[in-house]
Amino acid sequence: MSEEKEETLFHVLPIYDEPEKRRDVPESPDASSQPEHHAWSQLGEMCGPPEQPLGSPRQHGPAYQQMTCASPQQQAPQALDGSELPATWLSKAESEDAAFGFSPPPGAEFGEPCPSPGPSEEVLSFLRAIPPVPDDVVVRQRAPHKSWKVGRLRHGKKVYAVAISGSTHHVYTCGHGYIRVWDESALHAWDQAPQAQLNFQDRDSCVFTCKLFPDERSLITGGLSQSLTLWDLVPTPRVRAQLASTGSVCYSLALSSNAQICVASFKGFVEIWDLQNQILIRKHEVPIYGSRCVDITGNKFWTGGEDTKLYSWDLRSYQRLQQHDLRHEILSITHDPSEEWLLVGLRMSDIVIVHTHRKEKFKAVLQKYAYHHNLKFASCGSFLVATMNETIRCIAAPSLHKLFQVEESAHILCCDISSDNQYVVTGSKNSASVYQLLY
Repeated sequence: MSEEKEETLFHVLPIYDEPEKRRDVPESPDASSQPEHHAWSQLGEMCGPPEQPLGSPRQHGPAYQQMTCASPQQQAPQALDGSELPATWLSKAESEDAAFGFSPPPGAEFGEPCPSPGPSEEVLSFLRAIPPVPDDVVVRQRAPHKSWKVGRLRHGKKVYAVAISGSTHHVYTCGHGYIRVWDESALHAWDQAPQAQLNFQDRDSCVFTCKLFPDERSLITGGLSQSLTLWDLVPTPRVRAQLASTGSVCYSLALSSNAQICVASFKGFVEIWDLQNQILIRKHEVPIYGSRCVDITGNKFWTGGEDTKLYSWDLRSYQRLQQHDLRHEILSITHDPSEEWLLVGLRMSDIVIVHTHRKEKFKAVLQKYAYHHNLKFASCGSFLVATMNETIRCIAAPSLHKLFQVEESAHILCCDISSDNQYVVTGSKNSASVYQLLY
């Protein structure tokens, strides 16, 4: 399928839980209608304008609250060019939120008029008195416009997990039997030897997942092993601790923002660890086919997998909070830097965007079967990287404008973005590819 044809199939769709909100999806992606404009205006309200990406801090005053009362016609964006993602409506994705007692506040339903009155003359006078801010002093989060493949790291075996540090630009490629460490000079080379190789005591062990700590001085790995491994990375990489797990295969790891809590997913359960004291807090049962992926946002953790359902759980009471039926197998879960939005990668390459506190969901639709689907948000919050089979897509947030696309020669098994937003690293069958982002 050509890139142009793929573009026409990539829609942004609001998802509704209530039956009365169901609407038919137009057959033609080029059809323009009032609901399409309203869908984009709702997405703009919830995600913010492109200059204010997902994950960036926001403070809304009375003026903003009054401006959000504008009609859908006033809020409708300009006509999209060929590189942006056309909008339309989505029929309801079956969800069981209502079973858990959630109901939207009065006036929060899509399409209902805003109950707040219009701005008073006093407010308008105040706004008119504010001088305009020159463009050259406005600080905006940048997003890359293209990438440059600068190197290849020859791991020697399948790279199931990868991590890259933003401070030192060290890369850690993980797989069967060992982890290889690459320094910054190797990123711009094609056949350079690794700086170090960390061999596992059990040569049959294999790392399927890894997480770099926020300070980038530690790493935790899990996979085909009877334990999770904590690594100290400075001054030289070494094992700090082995955390004996109750499962034989760890599929996914999630760290809290302060790196004190780790959730590890196994078949049918998760383990919740206190990393500071290296203590297993709880082994918690989850649906047996809903435990492939895991993520943490605030006081919640999220799981999903083959049963097509996304679950959220309270980290304090361990009660299930929400359940969303996404209709396709879940292959990856990640969140934006603010932990306000959750992104879910599906088997059909769709990306579902879920608000972590409010009942708001959107879906970016591609409808292309994916064997592997990885999502990673940039720390700046202005873009994310989605890898689907051999394809790398860099997508702006929150507009979901496609920034660029790159094709690899083999299926991509994993990816990571450096915390300084300068490099993307992908892992495949026997090596890792390094891309420098150009702004």
